[in-house]
Amino acid sequence: MQNFKNHTRYFPLHHFVVTPLTLIILAWSLVNLFTVWGTDEVSQAGYFLAIAFALALLPVIARIYALKSQDRIIRLEMRQRYFELTGKSFLKLENKLRLSQIIALRFAGDDELLTLMDKAIKDKMRSKEIKKSIKNWQEDRRRV
Repeated sequence: MQNFKNHTRYFPLHHFVVTPLTLIILAWSLVNLFTVWGTDEVSQAGYFLAIAFALALLPVIARIYALKSQDRIIRLEMRQRYFELTGKSFLKLENKLRLSQIIALRFAGDDELLTLMDKAIKDKMRSKEIKKSIKNWQEDRRRV
């Protein structure tokens, strides 16, 4: 059962293989540049460092794109849930909530969502506080 303590998700290939490898290559190329500094090989090491830097940015950019898409989907999901529960538009409340609060609220069950949403706005709750307040945790194992 998913809850506050175990809801963090890692994608092993991204978090433990690709990103560390690109960072190792970047570090190695930086060390290599300093090692050959002042020799004829410095331009080649500089090119390799530029390529390693671009390579290190790729998993970061891919992750950012995926998370931004997921954030848009979460907003749509919350708009739909709010409408299903109240028959009203979520727009007024959405403008009073930070994205991090909306993301945290998505884990709340339908029975406590509206109450917790009002409390989050009134008390300016942080996402961590919202998640800790959830009694009926809705699992989401399809997150990015």
